Amino acid sequence: MKASRNRQADELDVPLNEKYTILGIAIIRSFMIPAGSIFFAFFIGGIVLFLSGSDPVVAGTALVKGAFGSMTSIAHTLLKATPLMMNGLAVAFAFKAGLFNIGTQGQFIFGAFASAVAGFFFQDVPPVFHIPIALIAGMFAGGIYGAIQGALKVYSGAHEVITGIMCNYIAINITDYLVNHPFRDRSPGNIIAKTPLILESSYIPAIAGIPGGFLLSLFTAVLVWWIVKQMVLGFEINTVGIGPDGARYSGMRVQRILLITMLISGILAGLGGALETQGVVHRFQPGFHTGLGFEGITIALLGRAHPFGIIPAAVLIGAMKAGANMMQFSAGVESEIIDVIQALILFFVTAEVFFKRMIPGMRWQKGENLSLRAGWGGKV
Repeated sequence: MKASRNRQADELDVPLNEKYTILGIAIIRSFMIPAGSIFFAFFIGGIVLFLSGSDPVVAGTALVKGAFGSMTSIAHTLLKATPLMMNGLAVAFAFKAGLFNIGTQGQFIFGAFASAVAGFFFQDVPPVFHIPIALIAGMFAGGIYGAIQGALKVYSGAHEVITGIMCNYIAINITDYLVNHPFRDRSPGNIIAKTPLILESSYIPAIAGIPGGFLLSLFTAVLVWWIVKQMVLGFEINTVGIGPDGARYSGMRVQRILLITMLISGILAGLGGALETQGVVHRFQPGFHTGLGFEGITIALLGRAHPFGIIPAAVLIGAMKAGANMMQFSAGVESEIIDVIQALILFFVTAEVFFKRMIPGMRWQKGENLSLRAGWGGKV
């Protein structure tokens, strides 16, 4: 595809400086909607704060200080950003094939639970083996659950949004049962449904003050980019996302590609759950992970479904969550305002027409929109 575009540019005899100008405009456009979404979300959030009697400047300062005011605050922000990044990558990877993997919440939960079981079940295992064993357990659980939803899509025609919602509830209830009964922490005095603490040999340590889980999520983002942009599988996934009929006509096995896509998407979400268990919570407890899977949708949309765009998007939302307590105590602002701002970001990032009309003279080319092409019925 790159070669095709280069040949077209050569045929039009476009000067090199004009090519760079076109590339620059494309980059600006790619940042325009996320940046505009963040600006308008915080602007309206500031108005809400003002009308409620709070000082938006004081609240914003406290938010930034709580997120980046010290190395401890920065580490906390990166811890918050890690599961968001992994779930954003999971959703974005499915986007590439035209799939909307709303089941990341269930895949994330199963990954967190499986990692916790592996974390306390294997005794006397050195960290060099115990850490990857627990990570692989989470990836395996999330991947299998994602593949199940992919199989329902491929072989029965059930839309992945519907099956994803149902599978999320199934994951929540199954893990609730398992934590309440066979895997419950039986320590004396414990009355809360939760698993035992994982062994320290499965903890993911910090490296130079930076959470190890965040570094691993950065590596995963690069790996996802490499798969999508450099591998044959990535080309096939993108082709299926553009048009499954055309991909099938060219000889691609569309069903196999969709199934693999959901498998990998589930692996990414499951890895996010494992990183949360091994790097933050150190056990599985129902309710601790509520909403993290769904927030991956916000991260994927804000990052324009690009692996490198998802990184700052996750850090931004992670910073908002990490700084919410400081904003609440220093400025007297309820932490729920963060949820309002996050909802506004999601609203504006999906309202592309609004930004196109707000920027006169900018010609938007067909195909620049982020959209899903999957149908709602029938086998693929």
